[in-house]
Amino acid sequence: MTPQKTIRRRVLGAACALAASGTFLVFAPAAHAQAAYPTKPVKLVVGFPPGGSNDIVARIISVPLGELLGQQVIVENKPGASGVLGSSFVSKAAPDGYTLLLSSASPLVIAPHLLSKKPFEVTKDFVAVGTLGSTPEAIAVGPSLQVKDFRDFMEQAKTKAITVSSSGNGGLPHLTIELLKQATGNKLSHVPYKGAGPAVTDTLAGHVNAVTMDLPALITFIREGKLKALAVTSERRVDFLPDVPTAQEQGLPSFSSVNWFGVFAPAGTAPGIVDKIHAALNKVVSDPKVVEQLTRAAVVPQSSASPKEFAAFVGKENERWGRVARESGATME
Repeated sequence: MTPQKTIRRRVLGAACALAASGTFLVFAPAAHAQAAYPTKPVKLVVGFPPGGSNDIVARIISVPLGELLGQQVIVENKPGASGVLGSSFVSKAAPDGYTLLLSSASPLVIAPHLLSKKPFEVTKDFVAVGTLGSTPEAIAVGPSLQVKDFRDFMEQAKTKAITVSSSGNGGLPHLTIELLKQATGNKLSHVPYKGAGPAVTDTLAGHVNAVTMDLPALITFIREGKLKALAVTSERRVDFLPDVPTAQEQGLPSFSSVNWFGVFAPAGTAPGIVDKIHAALNKVVSDPKVVEQLTRAAVVPQSSASPKEFAAFVGKENERWGRVARESGATME
């Protein structure tokens, strides 16, 4: 028998043995499925009601993301507990790339620190896929409170009861209000709502004096003059509202509270799938039409160099806001 025939027979025998053991039947389809991802619509979960900043960003990016992936991306709102319920749902979903989470800082790196029992650990139960953008909080007043500017607001808050609404307990707006309370001797009263919509509605109606929230949920009302923006909480003024000074400019040095938006997958999702979604997200965020839409919604478009880079950022944010939460003494149920 020639050496070539001997090699051919050995290879054939090994192939038959693998087939008999079922190895090909287990691994070959899985590899093919991963390479073909996605083969059906992808669910993009938002842990907040429609109308809030997370929902706004999700609906801006879902259509172009679906076009790049070759399958429809369906936004599904699962509100509750400042985004924790929707986030928890995704953390327990199958890690196959068909259930993703679009989230801001609040549900993942803030709210869990305010609960007596953490529903998940962001650095263990999720894969950070990629960033989309960021936005500061805005502090604005409605018609029931007459103030000249942010300094006047802070002075009045030291001598009389002022109510400030937010989109719910456990979010970034909540902790921003806690920081403001510390600066005014705890005179401010936090009024949490179940979502951005009702919080803004009651502020406009005069049922509460002021509102603190992500800019996307407030900017239309600010531009129309229905809410008076007193300050933004970024380190520098934002292009969307160039005439609105920062809190740092108005007597609160080092005061910074900036929200970010990103996409996450359940832990265990294959690296190949994560990389494919990350690459598509970066293309979406660099698309001029998407940039225009995000900017109009008061979101600064941003992308991460890699999922690993985004994961490192999320880890640092988790440490930072965990410390702030503990120092504030704030809690949520």
